[in-house]
Amino acid sequence: MKETFFRSMSWLHTWAGLLVCWLLLVIFFAGTLSYFRHEITLWSKPELHSGILQNYSAQKVEQQLTQGQNYLNEQASDARNWYIELPSTRKPYLSFNWQDFPEPGQRRGQFNQHQPSEDGQQVVTNVRDSKGGNFFYRLHFDLHYIPVGLARWIVGFATMFMLIALISGIVIHKRIFKDFFSFRRGKASRTWLDAHNISSVIALPYHLMITYTGLIALMFMYMPWGVLTNYDGDTKAFRQALNPTRVQIQPSGEPANLIAINTLLPQVRALWGDLPIKQVVISYPMDTNSRISFYQNSAQSVSEQKVAAIFSGVSGELLYATPDEHSTSRSTYDTMMALHTARFSNGLLRGLFFLSGLLGCAMIATGTLLWAVKITQKQQRQLALGAKPSIGLRLVNGLNLTLIAGLPLATAVFFYANRLIPSAIENRSQWEVHSFFITLGLIATVALIDGVSLKQSKTRWQQLAWACAALFAGIPLLNALTSPSNLWQNMQTQQWSLVGFDLLCVLSAIIMFMVARKLSSSHQQSTQSPLQRATSKGNC
Repeated sequence: MKETFFRSMSWLHTWAGLLVCWLLLVIFFAGTLSYFRHEITLWSKPELHSGILQNYSAQKVEQQLTQGQNYLNEQASDARNWYIELPSTRKPYLSFNWQDFPEPGQRRGQFNQHQPSEDGQQVVTNVRDSKGGNFFYRLHFDLHYIPVGLARWIVGFATMFMLIALISGIVIHKRIFKDFFSFRRGKASRTWLDAHNISSVIALPYHLMITYTGLIALMFMYMPWGVLTNYDGDTKAFRQALNPTRVQIQPSGEPANLIAINTLLPQVRALWGDLPIKQVVISYPMDTNSRISFYQNSAQSVSEQKVAAIFSGVSGELLYATPDEHSTSRSTYDTMMALHTARFSNGLLRGLFFLSGLLGCAMIATGTLLWAVKITQKQQRQLALGAKPSIGLRLVNGLNLTLIAGLPLATAVFFYANRLIPSAIENRSQWEVHSFFITLGLIATVALIDGVSLKQSKTRWQQLAWACAALFAGIPLLNALTSPSNLWQNMQTQQWSLVGFDLLCVLSAIIMFMVARKLSSSHQQSTQSPLQRATSKGNC
């Protein structure tokens, strides 16, 4: 401990943030993009951009269920599960899916997705294999290339450090409101500190909420003792009690005819009224133990609770319906999960969550840049005499360049890979993901090699900013060339998800262009002699 409480908290804030800051940047960045994961996924499947997109209509539900049952009965009568996905605001298309029984040695069977056209006259079966926005969603808590269980422990460890850094940062911020209005340009470490303070304070409630609810999301993994004690170590029984709709049934092996799914709609409407249906799942469709599960589209509810009605697939008897009331603890947990995922939010609110996530990225990035500036200042005398930067400074500069500049560039490369990798290639979706990490790996290699030269490092920042600007600016053109619709056509047909994606890429390109211009001008000034700088100021 330090000699005073303030110094102790300052030390804690510094090191709690620095030890995991680059991992936290990846988590925050991927989590921020996850607010639009369905929109990203839709963009990544251009085969659906023309003639497929449609809005939810209560009057069409009965017809769509009949069409789906007939199609799945014809295409996948021996499948394990059928899925009829009805259109929604964020997934504006009808989808008939099924999952096969797993082969020996497999955990899950193959999943197949087919999308009928809006007029119901044809079905698209050749949609490219792409993870789309789900890649970023899984990345922000499952990471990649490492076991899921280990990844979630690592993410939990980093999140706890984030919470400690936030609380200690509040404690040491004696002038939190005054600093909010202070930004001093051209003052080296003081400028980065002001930027760090402003990005922290603007979205402070969001930062606290998203960090705390992130820990709550996996609380039963991090603190399993209550479950182990009350359920005698049977976590499966606990999950079934927590969510009865997840109870696994087994097929009887005796064949039976499935009732018409649309005949269950009066019972569903008696339970839910006019609330929209999101999905219908049919388990073991040709078995006496078949189940038909209706799931409500509760996107406007601040809760992660799945509202379901489960029927026997043979008799049509109602077997389970989600109760209207829940325990206080369950309601609290569901509300926190809803706040973390923001699935309840409309477009405007989701945009505010997105901006708050970007401020979180800025908070972390400015903190790491501030640390790099302070290390550079400490070594300034040795560097002026021609000494090489220390290993610590090289590592910090390399990681900063790789992740602060590299993550946006790798994301742009991911989008280009989505359109340029041939659809027929094996493991296509994985190669999209590989392109993301290959880009980061190449940047990291160059950054760490160039770390011996601070001047060369500044050049790399410029180059990556220009590359980001060029790639993001080209995405709307790429979409127009590789999709049956372009930006103007999507605006005419009011496909705002696709329009928003292209416009956000254009906005990102403008921001990166401004950053690149700023870096270029500052780099030119730093390479001028004192006399040249004085002359240029006089000319101004």
